[in-house]
Amino acid sequence: MSIQQHYLQPTPILDFDAPAISRLIETRGWRQLPPQRGAQAVYEFCRDEILFGYNAGADSTPASVTLEEGLGHCNTKSTLLMALLRALGIPCRLRGFTIDKRLQKGALTAFVYWLAPQEILHTWVEVLLDGSWVVLEGVILDQQYLQAVQARFSDCRHAFVGYAVATPSLAEPPVQWTGRDTYIQREGIDRELGLYASPDAFYREHNTNLSGVKGWLYRHFFHRQLNANVQRIRAGAKGERPCDHAGR
Repeated sequence: MSIQQHYLQPTPILDFDAPAISRLIETRGWRQLPPQRGAQAVYEFCRDEILFGYNAGADSTPASVTLEEGLGHCNTKSTLLMALLRALGIPCRLRGFTIDKRLQKGALTAFVYWLAPQEILHTWVEVLLDGSWVVLEGVILDQQYLQAVQARFSDCRHAFVGYAVATPSLAEPPVQWTGRDTYIQREGIDRELGLYASPDAFYREHNTNLSGVKGWLYRHFFHRQLNANVQRIRAGAKGERPCDHAGR
């Protein structure tokens, strides 16, 4: 198996042969696009039409379920993005990290923030385009949510960490498609965990962020509270001011 074929395989989490994913691709006409344009189309779809939020099944949610729920965070949006890219025959891989939980302050409710580990598992997608690997971490936050955070901290003139953002410039984070790397949480990274051909391999090695009793509580209760909190932010509810979410 060639390297490119290695990064095109379906897996139980990357279930791009699921009917809903196939229907989406056919409806949008993405198969007819050249690789650069196809990658842009699925990136922008995952960024803005899959809203930032917290999936009931947590990190290892299959791509088809994330699509059905219509929301996702760094790990589940990465999974859906990978599945759509591979369905279009565009090679992609996963890079794993841990991030400081400070960047989730504000997006998480106070109690869940207290429960969360100091280092949270984080992934981004790297896509092979024209012989180069391009980072697509900017997919995490939909534009409406990001704009609400920018409006809430419109006076911010320094690095910003919080509300699921970790960037040198809150006003101009590199999230728009240019064919080059995109980022929105990179400044919160603590440790790199390496490259993986699939999220399945990553979670087999590192598990997920919440397991045991914490995982049960998250799946049955906490994810709803978190999504309600995110929706309040997206709707423009006022919070702390002035900008006090400085970088390190």
